[in-house]
Amino acid sequence: MLALRARADAAEVSFLASVDGGSSSDSWERRSLAEALAPELRLSPQGVLDRIHTALALTYRMPRLLQSMSEGRVDRYCAERVLNVVVPVSDSDALEVDRLLEEKLGRLSLTAWQPRNMAWHASQIVKQVDPGAETAAARMAHEGRKVTLDHGVHAQSRISADLPSAVASAAYARVDAMARKLRLSDSSRNLDQLRADVFADLLLGNDPGVQVPQSAAMVYLHMPIDTALSMSETGASIDGIGPIPATYAREIMTNPKSVWRKVLCDPATGNPVDLGRSSYRPTSTIRTLVEVRDRMCVVPWCRRPARHCDFDHQQQWAKDQGSTSTDNAAPRCRKHHRLKNAPGWIHSYDPVHGTSSVTTPLGVTYTDKRETVLEPRPSEPDNE
Repeated sequence: MLALRARADAAEVSFLASVDGGSSSDSWERRSLAEALAPELRLSPQGVLDRIHTALALTYRMPRLLQSMSEGRVDRYCAERVLNVVVPVSDSDALEVDRLLEEKLGRLSLTAWQPRNMAWHASQIVKQVDPGAETAAARMAHEGRKVTLDHGVHAQSRISADLPSAVASAAYARVDAMARKLRLSDSSRNLDQLRADVFADLLLGNDPGVQVPQSAAMVYLHMPIDTALSMSETGASIDGIGPIPATYAREIMTNPKSVWRKVLCDPATGNPVDLGRSSYRPTSTIRTLVEVRDRMCVVPWCRRPARHCDFDHQQQWAKDQGSTSTDNAAPRCRKHHRLKNAPGWIHSYDPVHGTSSVTTPLGVTYTDKRETVLEPRPSEPDNE
């Protein structure tokens, strides 16, 4: 199994290195290529970029490690563990690490080829080749600190932060200490739940751990009236996340901090046609209606919520005299908005029927159709 997987990984590496064409790491060409390959490889565009960077690093910095992949001894995961260790050294030093690692592994037992062991041996060689690499790696990792949000299933999501180890350890210790103190007087929640609640409360500025955190952040919750009235348990969803249980939807709806807004839908199509007015500014109303109608970026493989997207004129305002209206609008995330008119890309969107089509520079066309806010009612047969 390992040999088959490793050879398949090596083939993909060779392909990506060959089609990249030596573009600069932040060039439109490389990002355009990543967008085009994303649906083919079943990855996000960033995932494709990561694969391209891995392919180039193996091809030009550690070709002996790539050869081991081609021979079925090392898969992508193991190779990436080694590449992460070698990141801070120069290309010439990386080639030397590659040579010394091959020699060292040739003298050791098979267990040395396990990913964690290979990474450790590579780190020892890096220290030998470039004694200052460890400090450089720590500095580089610190510059890459970030916070990420990943929406999961069952109405749960994960927020994570990449921080210096000392800071992360201190932050966790504080959350843990507060959770353990609350545990003495709260038997309804276990320690994991208390840590999660304290963590959320600290970020939201609430009194930590007093109750399960509630957020006043804006989201669009779509829910049929019969579900809101507990007459049905279907149809509830949050844009950018997906379906959620009707019980959770009603809890959000009844939260005192929630704001209600009526959305009138065409019963034949299920698409919104008007909003209950809470603003006199037409541009605000049009923008909000487009966000509610389309829910996400209209590029088939992008799921960025429409409320975080640009308002894109299908027919350009200046060049084509396109109108600022719902019939000429589509939400596109900033990246895909900029890519819309890039060479080799063809984008089309029908706001009325919700059909979207994108042709990549590779000549492959992807289509999609937006989900309606409500399920359309079946047409009734004519009475004769």
